[in-house]
Amino acid sequence: MAQLWGGRFTKETDQSVYAFNASIGFDRRLIREDIEGSLAHADMLGKQGILTREERDAITDGLKGILRDVENGSLTVDDGYEDVHSFVEAVLTERIHETGKKLHTGRSRNDQVALDMKLYTRRQIVLTARLLEDLLWTILHTMEENLETWMPGFTHLQKAQPVTLAHHYGAYFEMFRRDRQRMTDLYRRMNYCPLGAGALAGTTYPLDREYVAEKLGFAGPTQNSMDSVSDRDYLIEFVSALSILMMHLSRFSEEIILWNSNEYQFVEMDDGYSTGSSIMPQKKNPDIAELVRGKTGRVYGALTSLLVTMKGLPLAYNKDLQEDKEVSFDAFDTAQDCLRLFTGMLRTLQFRKDRMAQSALNGFSNATDAADYLVGKGVPFRDAHEIVGRLVLYCIDQNTTIDQLPLEQMQRISDRFEQDIYDALSLKTCVEKRLTTGGPGPGAMKQALQAYRAWLEDAGREVFPGVEEDGRK
Repeated sequence: MAQLWGGRFTKETDQSVYAFNASIGFDRRLIREDIEGSLAHADMLGKQGILTREERDAITDGLKGILRDVENGSLTVDDGYEDVHSFVEAVLTERIHETGKKLHTGRSRNDQVALDMKLYTRRQIVLTARLLEDLLWTILHTMEENLETWMPGFTHLQKAQPVTLAHHYGAYFEMFRRDRQRMTDLYRRMNYCPLGAGALAGTTYPLDREYVAEKLGFAGPTQNSMDSVSDRDYLIEFVSALSILMMHLSRFSEEIILWNSNEYQFVEMDDGYSTGSSIMPQKKNPDIAELVRGKTGRVYGALTSLLVTMKGLPLAYNKDLQEDKEVSFDAFDTAQDCLRLFTGMLRTLQFRKDRMAQSALNGFSNATDAADYLVGKGVPFRDAHEIVGRLVLYCIDQNTTIDQLPLEQMQRISDRFEQDIYDALSLKTCVEKRLTTGGPGPGAMKQALQAYRAWLEDAGREVFPGVEEDGRK
């Protein structure tokens, strides 16, 4: 197979070297972006008089025909070519003959592949943003339905204070909202067009880079041609954002795994998102949550790989940069698959509300409220803390809970306890008294839900320039 660069060489490349050098096996997924970029480039060449109108039209029709044939399955990307760029150019030349060879005027594979990766990454950012919105809506709906679903809040994996399921889920809403915001931030930062940078020093042809950038939906052209072809910051930033997203998914997965265990029994997994055991018939395993937790390391690995690849590269383009694709593609696919499946799993969870409430009581999560009660009766907090600690110690010895103790027993430890202590210790009272912004009380939670819904509706209406949102994978 003839290479795009063969004129300088006097003999064929060794086949093992050719195979090692080739990228067609993984960059074939860039064919849509390669043709979109080439269409814009050809249009600009025609506008600038570098191509005749007839040449531009022939190239445009040829490129559109290749894309149509690939998408309908009548044309298959041939692994015999070095990369997707050489495949497109070879097929184009085969179909429109010598005119096809003029497409590459004023362009290098360096700025061509930089453009392809940016176009592709833009689509993946938007897809990830929309998948995050699906997850956030799922979380929000669960919150709205569980404002009075009492459960223990934890520190150090020990029961601490009572909260609601809505409040607990709200912590993850905040995490995933930040993940969604990162998609917007990095999209704006990376949305500049490298086409026209050439190999590293631009070109002598009178290209109109602003025209191409606008046609492809970029904010403008990149401002330094050397950086344009050697920059992979946007990939590192996206995979870094995916790594943070996966960390959040992994934390949530760990909670679902714990809640699904026999010891907690807070949730019942849907059969569609669980598996059984080949030997133990009683088992119902949270495999999706476990796989999401496990695949987090895979995305971390992609980020590390990109950082290590880039850390020692001098300007400008180096072949090492070809290593950006496989790990990035895998990180994109992994994070998006995890988002889809985790959202489906979350949407089908059933909650054992009685079990959650009883767990909050059994763990003395209302002990702080007992201390606050004594403070309200005039006892200094430090003394109240000690009194309730003695009360808890007695309950542990008697295998009971504070709210089940007779008033007489409480008064043996402190005469400040009165009949109203039982109302003060109820989970409902413990939660509803926490009215500060960000707390689990109903007033604070309703304000948060209203703000979350408004923000999420705005996020869903956000327009990402240059990307047609043509469905989700």
